[in-house]
Amino acid sequence: MSDNGPQAPAPRRPIGGERHAIDLTGPRSHTLIREPGVGSLVIGSPAQGRKVDLCVGAGECIDWSVLDPFTVPDGSPWPRFLHYTGSDAGFFDWARRRPIERMSWAAVLPVDRTVDASRSRVHDLSIALDEPGGRLHLVLPARSVSPHLSLTLGGDLSRISVEGDVPPYLDLAPRTGRRRTDSPFQLPDMGVLQGAERLSLHNGPLAQPVSLRCLGRFPNLRSLNLRGNFCDLDELALQPRLKGLELRAMPDLGGLPALGSWPELDTFIAFNVEEAAGKRLRQQLKVRAALRPFGGHASVSGLRKPAWWEAEFGRPFSSWPGRLARMANEVFDTALAALSGARDLAEAEAAITAFTVRFNDVKGIETTEREALAEAVWQLSRSDAMARLGGTEDDAQRWFDDARRY
Repeated sequence: MSDNGPQAPAPRRPIGGERHAIDLTGPRSHTLIREPGVGSLVIGSPAQGRKVDLCVGAGECIDWSVLDPFTVPDGSPWPRFLHYTGSDAGFFDWARRRPIERMSWAAVLPVDRTVDASRSRVHDLSIALDEPGGRLHLVLPARSVSPHLSLTLGGDLSRISVEGDVPPYLDLAPRTGRRRTDSPFQLPDMGVLQGAERLSLHNGPLAQPVSLRCLGRFPNLRSLNLRGNFCDLDELALQPRLKGLELRAMPDLGGLPALGSWPELDTFIAFNVEEAAGKRLRQQLKVRAALRPFGGHASVSGLRKPAWWEAEFGRPFSSWPGRLARMANEVFDTALAALSGARDLAEAEAAITAFTVRFNDVKGIETTEREALAEAVWQLSRSDAMARLGGTEDDAQRWFDDARRY
């Protein structure tokens, strides 16, 4: 699926499906290529390259109704899943008459915006505010219109406010700092969403910790899913009505209350958690199962030693494509070894400079990748070798900036 314009990148899927000229942003502005068995459609800017199917400028107006004629073999609307980056929120009006199974919107908001989705039929709605800009005020779909709405909000949550019916499923993924040594992140006031009964909180395993003191503003919680790095886990004891609790990718379970704190607990999952706390939880599971069997699933698995977290999540290349990530990790290991053998700051500078210039000729090093490389240099600056030689974070950052061309 590709844009007809002269600046359009090559399509990310092989050409060979049905081709349709559509008036997405103007008369016959785009060519839609439908591949058999593909139920998703990605609309975004040319800067996103091969990740998009239809290239549209972030501020361009879209005629969403041009997708009306397309269906899957059983007659249901196609695409089933829509991913859009831009500022046109017209898909909410379109969804009043044409339901959307899953809508993922990376919102680009030059100014403050109010969106009325109260009559929009969306089953799974995800909104990310990763780009700087205005605030978003969202009127949520009414329960009578979208009774099983699953709502995910990510990015800068301080820039979003909502009103309307509380969705049955709420997922929050706040943008946090890269470093676990940062002061705990405090979740902003989420307004009516704090009446949710089912809540998921997502964070990076080694990112800035999210404080769970925010849970005091969620009095109706019955199910809680935590993924990543959190602190103030003792606050969970103030949620005695929990029936489901899931803990995943958590390197620190310090302060976690005993399972007996939740007498109604029916489902408990701990997966990829710190080893010492995981062993205690296994013993508590046995005691609890003897007193009252769990009605749902209950397990503790994937117990991890401290070194595992550094190896699996500690490097900033986890989201890179496989081959590039492997190369980046190999170059990082080489730099770390060179630092360990360095006899003075000149040799330390040479090690970090060699790491930096290795990526000067690598294609695809954009803002996100540059930030990951800067994070890697920061990690190198925090090594024992740098401390031994008297090197600082500022030294490493200066060497990085002097050597890079990205």
